[in-house]
Amino acid sequence: MRKNNDKKLILEQLKKVPIIQVACEKVGVARSTVYRWREQSKKFARDMEKAIDEGEALINEMGESQLISLIRDKNFPAVRFWLTHRNPKFRERVEVTTNLQGQEELSKEQKTVVREALRLASLDKISKKQ
Repeated sequence: MRKNNDKKLILEQLKKVPIIQVACEKVGVARSTVYRWREQSKKFARDMEKAIDEGEALINEMGESQLISLIRDKNFPAVRFWLTHRNPKFRERVEVTTNLQGQEELSKEQKTVVREALRLASLDKISKKQ
């Protein structure tokens, strides 16, 4: 009976703060116990994952709310962060230029170098399209 109640309390805590250690401390249950419950019960594992997802969504909303407050206070780093992460016009870009001097197409080796450079620049979606 207590075990089921503790499981329920753990899930409730994870919906508020999606950190297993914090939930365990608040409920008074050892982390190893929660991990054992998760291993023993697929349902509890699913419920736990759902609770953590809900908790992460809540924290993300709180973070966005704080960021918006900073933007309203004219905090330039907050403004810049918002724009670079939410507006494609302000995202950081990598510019690749070349002078082919009569060469129509890149060699296989050149294509490999360009793809690797784009991948390293976190633009691997672009490199896969080429």
